[in-house]
Amino acid sequence: MLSTERLMIRPFLKSDYKDLHEYLSLKEIYQYEPGQPISLVESKKIAAERAKGTDFWAVTLAGSSDKLIGHISFILTLPKHLYTWEIGYIFNPAYYNKGYASEAARAVITYAFTKLGTHRVVGHCSPENIPSWKVLEKCGMKREGLLRKNVYFRKDEDGNPQWTDTFVYAILAEDYFNDRQSPQL
Repeated sequence: MLSTERLMIRPFLKSDYKDLHEYLSLKEIYQYEPGQPISLVESKKIAAERAKGTDFWAVTLAGSSDKLIGHISFILTLPKHLYTWEIGYIFNPAYYNKGYASEAARAVITYAFTKLGTHRVVGHCSPENIPSWKVLEKCGMKREGLLRKNVYFRKDEDGNPQWTDTFVYAILAEDYFNDRQSPQL
């Protein structure tokens, strides 16, 4: 479990399914994500799966009634010996524009470098998803490049992929530790 001034970041619980459904059932969540709005039954299944694993972390308000406001994915990429993790996040729109995603992502990145011996943390997002890439930048990540039409989440009415670009961001352990010693931080 990780904590910040305003947040608790913890393993998923099966009981998180209602709060998970509250935002994963919204069409707007999937503008830059694969998938489509889910049912309450599907959210029960997803919460139960995430409760068994370690790739997804629940984000709740500190001191709250354990209300799930979003989640962080944090996945060790292969090959494991490269010590690289990929971070992602989805938050309930009711909690947008409050700095929660940046705060949670910074906490996970700090954990990665100070406790896991991580070499590199990467993140990917759509160039059109300005709030997402601003979160990555607030976490000290640097834009490393643009992958042109490298992924699609949807197909058009004729079944053709609707390709989209991806920004690639990363922060290295040396960046993290050097930035922490900077007088601005």
